[in-house]
Amino acid sequence: MSAEIEIARQWIAKAKNDLLNADNNLKAEQIPVDTICFHYQQAAEKLLKAYLVAKGRPYPFSHDLFLLLDKILPLQPEAAQLRDALSILMPYAVEIRYPDDEFIPSIQDVEEARISATKVLKWLTYTLPGLFQDVSTEQYRLWD
Repeated sequence: MSAEIEIARQWIAKAKNDLLNADNNLKAEQIPVDTICFHYQQAAEKLLKAYLVAKGRPYPFSHDLFLLLDKILPLQPEAAQLRDALSILMPYAVEIRYPDDEFIPSIQDVEEARISATKVLKWLTYTLPGLFQDVSTEQYRLWD
């Protein structure tokens, strides 16, 4: 296995932890919607970076999902289908981490973020299935 594939799998493992964290928090008595949305954004970001690493390409040190997508499109034009999902997740990269009375996500926003992160995961699974060999996803209901 190449070093790039191993590092990409490490990125996927980190993304899976973000997804698991978000899903676990959905079961909490008090649901931290801002934190959950942040973790879904982080999962998508890490999955996009996993793609770039697997392809031997550098990734920008940025939370900007569109910047990551722009790096992927020359290699995989079909990734353009992720644009809508990424636009849902973008506000949760930075803004959500700071106090703002005007931007408080709802439980519907959480569900949209969850669906969007799932789209990114499914795209990567379909595009580079070899990254997921020997990687168990059974425990994560998000994939279903």
